[in-house]
Amino acid sequence: MTKRSLTIRRLLSLARPERNRLLLGTFFLLLGSVAGLLYPQGIKQVIDGAASPAARTQIDHAAIFMGIIALAQAAAIGLRAVLFSVAGESVVTRLREQLYRRILDQEIAFFDERRTGELTNRLASDTTVLQSAVSANISMVLRNGAQVLGGVGFLFWTSPILTLLMLAVVPPIAIGAVLYGRGIRKLSKDVQDALAQSNEVAEESISGIRTVRAFAAENNEGNRYASAVWRSFGLAQKRARAGGFFISGATFAGFGAVALVFWYGSRLVAQGALTVGQLSSFLVYTLMVAFALGALADLWADFMKALGAAERVFEILDRKPEIAPTGGLAPGRPRGHLGFHQVWFAYPTRKDVPVLRGLELTLKEGEVVALVGASGAGKSTVGSLMLRLYDPTLPSAHVAPGTKTGEITLDGIDLRELDPQWLRRQIGTVAQEPILFSASIAENIRYGKPEATDAEIEAAARASHAHDFVSKFPQGYATLVGERGVQLSGGQKQRVAIARAVLKDPRILLLDEATSALDAESESLVRDALEKLMKGRTTLIIAHRLSTVVGADRVVVLDGGSVVESGRHAELMQREGPYKKLVEKQFQLA
Repeated sequence: MTKRSLTIRRLLSLARPERNRLLLGTFFLLLGSVAGLLYPQGIKQVIDGAASPAARTQIDHAAIFMGIIALAQAAAIGLRAVLFSVAGESVVTRLREQLYRRILDQEIAFFDERRTGELTNRLASDTTVLQSAVSANISMVLRNGAQVLGGVGFLFWTSPILTLLMLAVVPPIAIGAVLYGRGIRKLSKDVQDALAQSNEVAEESISGIRTVRAFAAENNEGNRYASAVWRSFGLAQKRARAGGFFISGATFAGFGAVALVFWYGSRLVAQGALTVGQLSSFLVYTLMVAFALGALADLWADFMKALGAAERVFEILDRKPEIAPTGGLAPGRPRGHLGFHQVWFAYPTRKDVPVLRGLELTLKEGEVVALVGASGAGKSTVGSLMLRLYDPTLPSAHVAPGTKTGEITLDGIDLRELDPQWLRRQIGTVAQEPILFSASIAENIRYGKPEATDAEIEAAARASHAHDFVSKFPQGYATLVGERGVQLSGGQKQRVAIARAVLKDPRILLLDEATSALDAESESLVRDALEKLMKGRTTLIIAHRLSTVVGADRVVVLDGGSVVESGRHAELMQREGPYKKLVEKQFQLA
């Protein structure tokens, strides 16, 4: 079975959970189609009755029949539309949820390689294209298909000769529809990709609007977006021209067939082989079949668009994350002994550039270790590996074949054997640039412990010295922080992030320069809170300002992805080593 056939089958399978609604909708669809096919019979009776002065009763009965048919058709169409529309909304809602969850399941390297705009476009645009394909379009295909089959049946019943004449134009239209569908599928995929690229540009510019404004780059960003969106327009224009050419040809063929039927049918009426009413009903059926065939051609094009969108959506749904989001050992509360054993690492987007080179590092239970080094030494990478956002790697260009992959262990257990979610629940993090969500202060603090009470949230805020400034807001803990916390100052965001870590009550702490955004007074308060929080917990401090490492149990100096020096601050300052040089250089720049 070809990839295209598998995609079609899977696309149609999306509607399976809505089969009850769709079956009921199909019943009303068929009812409406049958009613529509009977309507021209009433027209035939009225016209033939009008030609006979003694057939007034026939005309009255035909008119009543047409009224009943019209009412039944209207009711059936309305119910069909509601059922199929609701089914479509349900399908796309379920699909968006599955797709979003699947995106969240992917490893961090997946996000390193893809832009946010591309992924949000899959959630919004591609799933909307699929919505019609698995609901309304199915309805329209069934409706128009029934109309074509029923109409052709009535045409043969009325006049086989005229029907064969009319059907002479069907094969060219069918062949054209297939060829058009193949071409439009690729064009539609290109249009969707171009739209995704323009969305990526917009997302980057809007999320970084402060940087754009600071560099007066509005015009540059406008030009960048215009370039992307006009490229999308060019492809859409090409698709529109192809569609217009096909529809034009199909319309000419359809109405040419009607003209042919008019001409030859009139000759049959003149010969007495047909009545005027039969010819009229035949013409109505011909128009019904022609319009239905045209609609099927459009639906075929829409379905080809949906196939392009489906391939992109299914690509993500089927992708197996390299680091499974769940699964593995989940022991009790850990002691907190961490070990990095001959760890090599290169980011997936730069596999030929190793960041860590055979790192050997141990954090004993309850020990506070400060990691220092020049920018690019690999300090933040150590924190990412500790959270298992990535797994250790061995760049083949730098390591001899046969060398075993390095291990990162917690209490002697390789992190790859542990449940990633359990592991991350044991680690509290405070980043240099804390990310807050567009929600209230209380919701941001509660993020690491959803079941926390308001009293626990306030206690955590007091511990991080956030309570004083929060209580001054008119709405207190219900105050919204804005997107990425833009309505709070840097120091306020940092203290909310620390409160979030306090509430989580982790066994291990990862502090990435947690006091960097604070003024001197706030830094003193928060440092006091952090010192209390660190007691009894294994703590890794990723330090950029060396003043923050003085009280650490051990200072580890990284250079080129390896440990080059280790010891207490006072001990290292007595040596003429890398650490002393870092401290002296920083004080020279101060």
